[in-house]
Amino acid sequence: QVQLVESGGGLVQPGGSLTLSCAASGFIFSSYDMRWYRQAPGKERELVAGITTDDANTQISDSVKGRFTISRDNSKNTVYLQMNSLKHEDTALYFCNAHRVTWSGPFDYWGQGTQVTVSS
Repeated sequence: QVQLVESGGGLVQPGGSLTLSCAASGFIFSSYDMRWYRQAPGKERELVAGITTDDANTQISDSVKGRFTISRDNSKNTVYLQMNSLKHEDTALYFCNAHRVTWSGPFDYWGQGTQVTVSS
């Protein structure tokens, strides 16, 4: 059974930090690119950060560049999102995504999300 379980969300003051974790199981984690998305109320889902299977390449959205860092530990089947200098506009539900493209098409797995609220 495929599972992506996010954790680490919560309430934080502006300027604060949080580290999100996403623990994967039920599939070959090291074969999947991993991504973090977020969705704020009334807005579309936004790709925040991505990291390739071998940790060789990362992609960070311009909206969080310089503040967020994505990393993964294939030995622990876990991907992380380190979030610093948080702003009100970072408030959203953050989702973990596992993505792989094969000859038969793309495969995507999603977690349930973890809420991040930035408020004073």
